[in-house]
Amino acid sequence: MAQISADNHGLRLAVRYLVLILIALIFVFPLVFMMMSSLKPDQQLLADTSSLRAFLPVGDISLDNYRDAFARAPVAIFVMNSVIVTGTTVLLSLFICSLAAFSFVFLRWRGRALLLGIIVATFIIPFETIAIPLLLMVSQLPWIGLDGIEIGWLNTYRVQIIPWIADGLTVFLFVQFFKDLPGELIEASRVEGASWWQIYLKVVMPLSGPVLATAAILKFLIMYNQYLWPLIVVQQESVRPVMVGLGYFFQLNTAWGEVMAYLTVITLPVLAFYLVLQRAFIASIASTGVKG
Repeated sequence: MAQISADNHGLRLAVRYLVLILIALIFVFPLVFMMMSSLKPDQQLLADTSSLRAFLPVGDISLDNYRDAFARAPVAIFVMNSVIVTGTTVLLSLFICSLAAFSFVFLRWRGRALLLGIIVATFIIPFETIAIPLLLMVSQLPWIGLDGIEIGWLNTYRVQIIPWIADGLTVFLFVQFFKDLPGELIEASRVEGASWWQIYLKVVMPLSGPVLATAAILKFLIMYNQYLWPLIVVQQESVRPVMVGLGYFFQLNTAWGEVMAYLTVITLPVLAFYLVLQRAFIASIASTGVKG
């Protein structure tokens, strides 16, 4: 009986790994197709799409598409802009939204339930309905910089960052996670004389690795894939992000090899972010926990 049970367990484990491998392949195939296509001339690229050759480095392989892509558009500047805007927004958003959620969950003040309800209700408001009013507002807002007071935020990093720092989804994620934390930890910290700021930094946030990773991933994807808002408020190449830069490759005759090379280059920061965050997420799960 023990041998039969062990065999059944091994079979279930093998089936589980097979399913996971198949799912992984479904997600990997588009990346492989993109990278292999970026190495082929357009004629061969289009011909190979009807067979498995599209996923293999066969035929006339070279880095010409990458050279031509960097010659057609300032790819490095676009990637740098997106990394700066996305990274800054993610960090500020995690800090501001976690502070707001902390006040909603652990502090007692009048009107917090109503305000939280209003924040959650913003989920149903599409960005397109506020894009023009927001554009009119940021075009008239002052800014104190090194050169003095400036009027208008257009063609800057701040116009791509500040409107997106706080959002209802991130606040809601932190609120739901903080509600599941044991209240005894907060009460014990208060009894020992800890301030609310100390509780936030030394008690709540060290236990918030999973929600930090989740919120960071969602915010990163939203910001890195921004297209409509940067298209409206940015006209200078020096501050354009990668998604707006994609339009450079669809002017006149589309060079699909260059498009694939550009997509491969702009995907690298996403993969790097995922790998770093995956390690941090696993480490946070392994090193934190709540004992009853």
